[in-house]
Amino acid sequence: MTKENVNIGIILGSTRPGRVSPQVGNWVKEIAEKRGDANYELVDIAEFKLPFLGDPSGEEQVKAWSSKLKSLDGFVFIVAEYNHSITGALKNALDLARDEWNNKAAGIVSYGSTGGARAAEHLRGILGELQIADVRTHPTLSLFTDFENYSTFKPADLHLNNVNLMLDQVIAWSKALKPLHNA
Repeated sequence: MTKENVNIGIILGSTRPGRVSPQVGNWVKEIAEKRGDANYELVDIAEFKLPFLGDPSGEEQVKAWSSKLKSLDGFVFIVAEYNHSITGALKNALDLARDEWNNKAAGIVSYGSTGGARAAEHLRGILGELQIADVRTHPTLSLFTDFENYSTFKPADLHLNNVNLMLDQVIAWSKALKPLHNA
């Protein structure tokens, strides 16, 4: 068995102007990098300028997206709750790939008025269909208590433990599943 680190993508699931997902993603990445147990990188779906599923004009963007996903062994989804669900951009990004997701692990960090819990639950169903094993621990961030003026991220200290527990699970499952998706 190799001691090689797994590659974990921290996927920013919102593309709206003024979004706070980069703040949350950078916070998770800072916590993760202190651990030294994996290679972590931010993956901003906004940077890929993905077409809508079925639009043939974005073939190069879809190829780049697919290549990025293939290079990763697991994921942490930074999920904003919009209208009681995940963003349309995240759903589209999930739908634009299939095999690239299979047999990998994922954690979810959600935010919204109810901590993004409804979006996370919707995401779990989609992840199951894509054969992504989502871990149990799920940090939830409240727009009311973890964001100043709903826009500046100032997380409560209590979230640190949950983020580390989630990362423990994502790393363990990513290592266990790696032989399956590399087969």
